[in-house]
Amino acid sequence: MSDAEITTETPTGHSRRTFIKGVIATGAVVSSSSHLFRARSLSASAAVRASMPRMISLNVNGVSRSVDVMPQETLAMTLRYKLGLTGTKLGCDRAECGACTVLIDGVSHYGCSMLTNAVRDRSVTTIEGLESADGTLHPVQQAVIDEGGFQCAFCAPGFIMSMVALTNENPEPTREEAAEALSGNLCRCGDYNKILNSAMRAAEYARRMV
Repeated sequence: MSDAEITTETPTGHSRRTFIKGVIATGAVVSSSSHLFRARSLSASAAVRASMPRMISLNVNGVSRSVDVMPQETLAMTLRYKLGLTGTKLGCDRAECGACTVLIDGVSHYGCSMLTNAVRDRSVTTIEGLESADGTLHPVQQAVIDEGGFQCAFCAPGFIMSMVALTNENPEPTREEAAEALSGNLCRCGDYNKILNSAMRAAEYARRMV
C-alpha cells in the first residue's frame, strides 16, 4: 500500500494513517493494562502466601514435630528433607509410582501429591514408624524379609506402607484383592509375584497378632 493510499482523507476528515495509529495506540493501552492487572494479581497472591504461618506442628510416627514449611511444600519433601525420614522415597513425583506412600490417619496416600499444610491436624505414619520401641518388626516388614520380596528395594517402603493399610483393612485378603490394593505401587524390577507372596504372608502374620 502506497503512502498516498495510507494518507487518503476519509469523508470525516481523518486519514487512514491516523486511523491505523489510533488502532495501534488502543492495542498498546489494552496490553499494558492487562499486564498491570496481572502483576497486581501476582503481587496479591504472593502477599497471601507470605502471610501464611510457616512454623507448623506435625504428628509423625506418634511424635509431635515442629517444622518450617513453605505453603507449596509437599509432605514427601518435608519428611525427607526437613525431618530426615528418608524411607519415604521420591520416584515419579507426580502420584504415579507410589514410592512416596505414607499413611495418613491409617489410610495410604502419596506423599508427593499431599501438601504438608493439609496434614497439620492428622496422624502421619512413615516406614520408620512401623518398628516397635523394642525393635520388633511390623508383621509386614517381617513378611517381606521372610519372602525376600524385593530386588533393588527402592519401591519397598511404598509397597510396605500399602501392605500395612491392606492388612489393617482386610486381614484375610485373597491374592486378587491384595493385587488390587497394591495396584497403586510400581516395581521397576517387576518382582510382583514375590511382592504378592509377601503381602499374603503379611496378612497371615497380622492375623496371628489379633
